[in-house]
Amino acid sequence: MNKKTVNIAVIAEGINEEYQNTILQGIHEYGSLHNMNISHFIAFSGILKNQKYDMGEFNIYNLANFSKFDGLILLINTISSPAVTEKLIERARSSGKPTVCIDNNIKEFYHIGIDNFTAMEKMVKHIVEYHDAKKINYISGPVNNPESQLRLKAYKTVLEQHGIPVEEDRIYHGPNFRGEDGRMAASIFMNSELEFPDAIICANDAMALSAVIELEKNGKKIPDDVLVTGFDDIYAAHNYSPQISSVKRPLKQTGFLACKLIHERINNIENKQSYILPTECIFAESCGCANQEDSDIALFRKTNYRTLEAYDTYVPMVNRMSCILEECLTFEETLSVLKDLIKEISCEKFFLCMCDNWDDSNDNSELAYTSNGHTEVIIPVISYVNGEFVDCPPFKSEEMLPEINADNSKSSNYYFMPIHFRERCLGYCVVCNCEFPMISALYHTWVANISNSIENIRKIRRLDKLLSKLDQLSITDPLVQIYNRNGLSKLTQPIFERCKQNGEDVMIMFIDMDDLKLINDIYGHAEGDFALHSIAEAMRFASDEKKEQIPARFGGDEFIIFATNITNEEADRITEKINEHLDKINYTYGKPYDVHVSIGYYITKANHNTDFDKLIGVADQIMYADKKMKKEKAR
Repeated sequence: MNKKTVNIAVIAEGINEEYQNTILQGIHEYGSLHNMNISHFIAFSGILKNQKYDMGEFNIYNLANFSKFDGLILLINTISSPAVTEKLIERARSSGKPTVCIDNNIKEFYHIGIDNFTAMEKMVKHIVEYHDAKKINYISGPVNNPESQLRLKAYKTVLEQHGIPVEEDRIYHGPNFRGEDGRMAASIFMNSELEFPDAIICANDAMALSAVIELEKNGKKIPDDVLVTGFDDIYAAHNYSPQISSVKRPLKQTGFLACKLIHERINNIENKQSYILPTECIFAESCGCANQEDSDIALFRKTNYRTLEAYDTYVPMVNRMSCILEECLTFEETLSVLKDLIKEISCEKFFLCMCDNWDDSNDNSELAYTSNGHTEVIIPVISYVNGEFVDCPPFKSEEMLPEINADNSKSSNYYFMPIHFRERCLGYCVVCNCEFPMISALYHTWVANISNSIENIRKIRRLDKLLSKLDQLSITDPLVQIYNRNGLSKLTQPIFERCKQNGEDVMIMFIDMDDLKLINDIYGHAEGDFALHSIAEAMRFASDEKKEQIPARFGGDEFIIFATNITNEEADRITEKINEHLDKINYTYGKPYDVHVSIGYYITKANHNTDFDKLIGVADQIMYADKKMKKEKAR
């Protein structure tokens, strides 16, 4: 019997960044050693600088049903939205599950972090005391991020201790801790009216690297013109030229320990609540110090080649994917193309899970869509398992993916990512045991291509539905809700042409309301409308469109029924049913007037010389004879 699989949920944003990626590597390493399933719920905000788009990304966190997991690992410091972060903390707290929070110390949870203040304090003191910098700018992370706050506090403290004024214009607050924030900050600093700085301290390496590149593009030499430092000592910073001065921290060990704490808690092994891991300042070339470590050139070359190989592999694949999906005009065609594309990413499993209202098929309102959470029922439209596409039944969204709670003989890594258009939730996709999400930022683009394609199909379906509705309105009388003259012409023309070619019988039944003017003059037009509507209802009751019997309002108080292959007996029966239904209406509603009609029909065998309008004229004359006869009897 297989040992019970332990299921861990990981909440993170932007796993293409080296900080998140390296922590995940440690989580995976421990998980593979202890038969753990790791389910990652991943968002990428800030891509379009659009709040609604970010809402669609963050919605994937609402899918994570914490009650279904044995433990939780939160990288909430990577999430750019404080509101989303607070909601996740509260949900994790309410779940009662063992939870590890990385770099955010929340007392109810295990905490793994570093002494951010002391580490940054050492770095800033080095720049001030060893390099004698006086004008020091700072690129900070998000203002609500605890790590960001501590590192900024250390910068300000060191400056104050050394009598250097803290100038707010020398501080840039990056919203996302990402490279683009470093580029923006460097550009602002170079265009500032303040004297150019001696040094720029950055709250992480991603921002430091991008700042250095932006500075160098504008003719600034590092460290000759300005010193630059980072934080985290990620691979790219360590191997850049100049090597970035940074703070080295054990990121992989952090992920490994996070999994270990949950595993031991499950097995009733108690541990302390908070772990502060060691850091080390690396004073390197970007601040004017010599490279302190010997680089492993062989490893550097191998890693760089693998990076380039992945780039050369995935960029053409993603571009081709975008072009192929752009040509799809139906959902079925899109799914067929996706099945071929899924085979290219070398995954063990892949699931495309759609909300059951993704195409608005059950609602006429464009506002009737899901933006917070998912529909109760999820439909797996693609299920790829071990090289084969299989059928999977719909399931409740609270299950997320039924198989993640099954016991397995090996550990698996699942990556949940949203399928959405702006804040509109279309569904989500799940890939299992696949390198693509971990080794390339293009996996997010790959998933975004799916989202965009499905949204295009949704719009096409929506447009088709609206066009169909407009077409129906153009052939329907708005008052009585049967076909109007345009509808009569449009529907009967091909049928009439067929009858002419085949010599089939056709009938025109002309129906004229009696005394409409009298009802309008005495009781008002609303009553006249009721009378007209009653006639249309009687015609619908008496005729059968499946037998090519088409009722229409010809205009004013005149109505027509067109029919094919009908006998005089059947036409008489239609006439009787119309009159019987009107008698029923008259009795049921008890109006101060009765609704009556005069009816005449004409049946003939159609041929090439038969004229539709002339048939109407003949039926009209027969109807008029009926009306005249009724008036004579009434005298």
